[in-house]
Amino acid sequence: MTVRVLIADDQGMVRTGFRVFLGTQPDIEVVGEAADGAQAVELAAELSPDVILMDVRMPVMDGLTATRKLLGGEPGSPFKVLILTTFDLDDYVFEALRAGASGFLLKDASAQELVEAVRVVAAGDALLAPSVTRRLIAEFVRLGGPRSPSPRKVGHLTERETEVLTLVAQGLANLEIAERLYISEQTVKTHVGRMLTKLGLRDRAQAIVYAYESGLVRPS
Repeated sequence: MTVRVLIADDQGMVRTGFRVFLGTQPDIEVVGEAADGAQAVELAAELSPDVILMDVRMPVMDGLTATRKLLGGEPGSPFKVLILTTFDLDDYVFEALRAGASGFLLKDASAQELVEAVRVVAAGDALLAPSVTRRLIAEFVRLGGPRSPSPRKVGHLTERETEVLTLVAQGLANLEIAERLYISEQTVKTHVGRMLTKLGLRDRAQAIVYAYESGLVRPS
């Protein structure tokens, strides 16, 4: 199945570079380019891409506002947004996660990293490596911890699912969680999937934000 990609960035050279990289892949098709967030929203509705590469800072409408309009924080959106960033993890990027973005891609990523990022997000996974997750946690600590506690409860998760969510929020990969809990990696994947479904979350990225904002995990 071909992954349809929309590129949203106000720098023409960046868009061209990404288009060239992705155009060499038989399973990826760049269906459009947007120079600002407003255009990205319009083209997304018109072209129905699977993945939107979204720059953070753009004129007319920024990437955060565009992500909110496209996703609304809901798990059922047909779009998946991959935020393009220089990785100065500020509050703006956290808001992108809250809006439903599936992860981050460094603007200086290699061609292969770009291609793999698109495939990972298109497959429904979050692009948050453990090292990236730990940086997010560190930034969450710097910003002062949960500022908008969620009214949702985790009581309808099983004890094991709650354990898995806690470890996901601490930046552990599935294999590390499996070793910590003495279960198989496949079992961890099953627990993660059920946990996301029960909480109505899109992916691992939203699970991390949820765990901190609900108070299940405290920055330390």
